[in-house]
Amino acid sequence: MSNISIKIRPSIANLKPYSSAKEEYTGTNSVFLDANENPFGTLNRYPDPLQKDLKAILAQQNNTSSNNVFIGNGSDEILDLVFRLFCEPGNDQAITFSPTYGMYQVLADINNINLINLPLDETFNPNPNQIAPYLDDSSCKLLLLCSPNNPSGNDFDREKMIDIIKDFSGIVLVDEAYIEFSEQESLVNLIDQFPNLIVSRTMSKAWGLAAARIGIAFANEELIAWMNRIKPPYNVSLLNQEAAIDALMNTNLFDANLKAISLERTILFKELDALEIVNKRYPSASNFILIEVPDANKLYEYLIGLNIVVRNRNTLVSNCLRISIGTKEENETLITALKNYKS
Repeated sequence: MSNISIKIRPSIANLKPYSSAKEEYTGTNSVFLDANENPFGTLNRYPDPLQKDLKAILAQQNNTSSNNVFIGNGSDEILDLVFRLFCEPGNDQAITFSPTYGMYQVLADINNINLINLPLDETFNPNPNQIAPYLDDSSCKLLLLCSPNNPSGNDFDREKMIDIIKDFSGIVLVDEAYIEFSEQESLVNLIDQFPNLIVSRTMSKAWGLAAARIGIAFANEELIAWMNRIKPPYNVSLLNQEAAIDALMNTNLFDANLKAISLERTILFKELDALEIVNKRYPSASNFILIEVPDANKLYEYLIGLNIVVRNRNTLVSNCLRISIGTKEENETLITALKNYKS
C-alpha cells in the first residue's frame, strides 16, 4: 500500500465509486441508449465526466500529464473533496494560517473537522515556529496554504512553503487562485517531487471565468485518481468545459488583460500611497489591494453610498478594506471618491 493510500479515510478507501454511462463506454457510436438521456435537443447529452480535452490543454500549458490534472466545479469543490478524502469527521484536524480565505473554515465546519488557525506574522507570512508542534501530529491530516494570500494579497515565502511540504506528515494543499498575477513561480512543478502536495488553481480570476466555475488541481497521478473516485460523475458542465477551452486557447486576450490589470495595480499603488486617509497599503501580488484606514466601517459605508463596492475586511484585519483592481475608469472613480472623503 502506498503512502497516499494510507492517508485516505478508511470509509473512502473501501467505497465502490459510481460508474457513469459515459465512463463505461467511450466509443464513437452514434446511437446512444445507455444513459437515459433525452434524444432531442442540443444540450441533451451528458458531458465528458473526466474533461479529457480540457485536461489535455492544461497539462500541455503546465508541462505535466493529463493524469496529474483534476477539474472541479470551482476550486471550492476541490477543497471540499480534499477534506472528505483525508479527514475523518469528528476526529481529525486541518491547519491553515490566518487571516486567509474564509471557505477553509466553512468547509471544515461542514465536514466536522477542527481547523487550527495559526496566526500569520507581521508580514503576513507563515511562522515556522507556529507550525512546528503540528508537523508530526497524526490527527492533523491536511494543511492549507493560500499564496498569494487572500485577503492580504502577498506571496508566501516559497522556500518556507517547500520546507512545510517536506516536513508535514499529512497532505499540503497550496491554493494558487491568484498565481497568474504574481511574479513568484508556481509550485506545480514540484508535484512529482512531493507526493503529499496538491496545487489548486481557478479560472475565475486571471482567466475571467468566474461565472463558469472551473477549478483545477495538480497533483501526482495517485492523488488525482482518488479525487476522481469521489467526485460527482458530471461535476463540470459541457458549456463550462467549452468556455474554459476557448479561454485557454485565446492566450493573446489573456496576456492583454493580465497586462492591463498589472498596470492598473501599479497606478493604484501610487494613488493610494498619496492619500492621507490610507494609513497603510499592503504589498500585493494579486488582483486586489488591502489598505488600512482610520475607520473601515465608515469609509465602506461612504463608498457604498456612491455605488462603489469594495470588501470590508475589518473583522479579519482591523480597519482594512480590500479593493479589487477594476478597469481604468472604475479605478479613477474610486480614487476620486477617496480624495473627496472627509473623515
